[in-house]
Amino acid sequence: MTDDEILNPRGYELLNLIGEGAYSKVRSAFSSRLKQNCAIKCIDKRNAPEDFVQKFLPRELEILPRLNHKNIIKLYEILAVSDGRIFIIMDYANKGDLLRYIQKNSALSEPMAQRLFSELSSAVAYCHDLGFCHRDLKCENVLLANDLSVRLTDFGFARQIEFDDDGEVKMSTTFCGSAAYAAPEIIQGKQYDPRKHDSWSLGVILYIMVCGSMPYDDSNVRKMLKEQLRQRVRFPSRCLARLNPEIKDLIWRLICVDAKARMHVSMLHLHQWLRREDMSIHKSTAELSRVNIIENLSGN
Repeated sequence: MTDDEILNPRGYELLNLIGEGAYSKVRSAFSSRLKQNCAIKCIDKRNAPEDFVQKFLPRELEILPRLNHKNIIKLYEILAVSDGRIFIIMDYANKGDLLRYIQKNSALSEPMAQRLFSELSSAVAYCHDLGFCHRDLKCENVLLANDLSVRLTDFGFARQIEFDDDGEVKMSTTFCGSAAYAAPEIIQGKQYDPRKHDSWSLGVILYIMVCGSMPYDDSNVRKMLKEQLRQRVRFPSRCLARLNPEIKDLIWRLICVDAKARMHVSMLHLHQWLRREDMSIHKSTAELSRVNIIENLSGN
């Protein structure tokens, strides 16, 4: 049976191809039941490597139904077919991914970067509180909804956070994600704290948000690693004058070679740069309330 023959009777009309990989593809669709567009990820286990089918896919299918956060892509349904195909029906973020948005529009303004990074870090902190790490944070997995709010997606490399008898987090050994977003300890093949992997990746994403370019050239991974270990990340000369010192401080705390000194995701909301964003929201809300009160008084 074709994808259409499986999905049409369930009220899904397949539309455009959004993305495609070696053993998966994502299509936009219209759901007559939901009365809205959605995204359908089709995974064909017959073409997928064994470790993905046996380890990573079951984790993703277990984690997705547990997620309930406004900045994480919403799951509607999972359909499994006897021939090995799995359809994951999710919310459709129609503005595409963050990387394409930045490539098209250049670096983000500071207020927009504050808002998007606050939403993203909130989603990742939620995952950590729920007991797992994403391990594949990158701009391509940060989708944007119609109002340009964040929708974190792709939990294929997610891993449960486990602790030993002494209360210390158990280290990961699997190389996950893209080298451009991977912490140096992962590239070196060392055991790593998966929470700190997410921290480093968030730092890379924030750098791309405010600079419009990658912090390191990943075309030569060995050379990139040497540069990472030699000195802390530098900013393009075109950005130095306009970048807030607090932004640079936060990036340095995340893109930090010493994993023990690297900032925890759970602490990000306390950083001064993100607190300023929260304060500006509260200020705007207070000003709006004041305007409403004045209008009401005028009406009387």
